[in-house]
Amino acid sequence: MTDLKAAALHYHENPRPGKLSVELTKPTTTARDLALAYSPGVAEPVREIARDPQNVYRYTGKGNLVAVISDGTAILGLGNLGPLASKPVMEGKGVLFKRFAGIDVFDIEVEAENTQAFIDTVKRISITFGGINLEDIKAPECFEIEKALIEQCDIPVFHDDQHGTAIVTAAGMLNALEIVGKSIADARIVCLGAGAAATSCMKILLSLGATLKNIFMVDRQGLIHTERDGLSEYKAMFAQKDDIRTLEQVLEGADVFVGLSGANLLSVDALKRMARDPIVFACSNPDPEIDPQLARAARPDLIIATGRSDYPNQVNNVLCFPFIFRGALDVRARIINEAMKVAATQALRELAKQPVPVDVCEAYGGTQFSFGRDYILPKPMDARLITEVSAAVAKAAVDSGVARLPYPAHYPLHSVTEVFGQ
Repeated sequence: MTDLKAAALHYHENPRPGKLSVELTKPTTTARDLALAYSPGVAEPVREIARDPQNVYRYTGKGNLVAVISDGTAILGLGNLGPLASKPVMEGKGVLFKRFAGIDVFDIEVEAENTQAFIDTVKRISITFGGINLEDIKAPECFEIEKALIEQCDIPVFHDDQHGTAIVTAAGMLNALEIVGKSIADARIVCLGAGAAATSCMKILLSLGATLKNIFMVDRQGLIHTERDGLSEYKAMFAQKDDIRTLEQVLEGADVFVGLSGANLLSVDALKRMARDPIVFACSNPDPEIDPQLARAARPDLIIATGRSDYPNQVNNVLCFPFIFRGALDVRARIINEAMKVAATQALRELAKQPVPVDVCEAYGGTQFSFGRDYILPKPMDARLITEVSAAVAKAAVDSGVARLPYPAHYPLHSVTEVFGQ
């Protein structure tokens, strides 16, 4: 851990501080270049945009620019450390957007005295961007913030901690259920955690065919049930009428466990209560709700996914958010709606079933991957993500009526070589 800390600090400091920079996209070598870039030439696109605001997409970088915005109230697994401390994470998010989808990013850290001030700040600057990625904002404020900004902005607003995790989890879960011969409509699903990611995960599962009476959400007080007082509207929608209360009781006969809570909260005894071929998504990072090796020893029929890269079936948001924004930007979508999220889920699910290219295997030390219990999700280095996921999202935006542009005749618009550097 000491070596990792030193390496991480060195990485972020050298050869220059930070992970992002601004690059020029036009020549600036001659006096004429500068005259075109600024005065007097810049006046011409200004006039065209004033004449027709949609021209901003022709003459500026707005259409390929996403703001990654945080107030630092829920930084990774570190908690509320403030907006300044969130900057390395927001820069890191920008790295992933650029690396995997060719999208430019400004990271913006907002010091706001309350939720409304944060909303007002983001709304006022939203005109600069083609999309907004909200990040590391605690629940329940994150729900209010995203809802308000979606209503007030005419560009896609997406809280990745909620929806990115949900989309990747749902894709993997559908595949795991298929492998063990179970139906999502009949599956008993237990969710440990009731925050932003947990709520969004359960909501997208409902969109994909899960049954509300089969979803059991557990928080620090035990099962969320109808007799509890003070439930937020987000928890109330999952309240059950059952008399059972503890996680162990709820897991009796369960088909699926989704952990979005904390380390080592799923015991071996509780795992043993689950039905045949149990499916466990232990997504707490860096330490999952149960150690995968311990879990496999207790239940050899298990399919397990975690948030870690050193175990099979990593639930990694980078499989999702760059390509959702790529698809949304390419058809100039007004919002990222449920149809687009479901399309991304299904595209990820189907990609995991396809033969894995040699270059992807080589990127992971020559490991051979094929659809099955240890491979229910694609790998982040799979260059097909931009062709499959982005295309599915763009098409869903067009089909659902939220796109300003038609689906391109040739997609993707951005070559895999350009984006992935291959």
